[in-house]
Amino acid sequence: MLFLAGTNPIHNKKPKKAKKEEDEDDVAFKQKQAADKKVREEMAAKAKGKGPLNSGQQGIKKSGKK
Repeated sequence: MLFLAGTNPIHNKKPKKAKKEEDEDDVAFKQKQAADKKVREEMAAKAKGKGPLNSGQQGIKKSGKK
């Protein structure tokens, strides 16, 4: 009979993470990150409606000479 180590789901459970208490600095930092994320998403949505920044006029110019 073939026995595979660690295949029993009872033995594969991870211990629960201990809840850590957050102080005022952590709460303020998370709020700032959430606000920054919201601003980035708004800017991305605003920029999405515009066309390409390069309209083909600034690309590499080829001369007619060979």
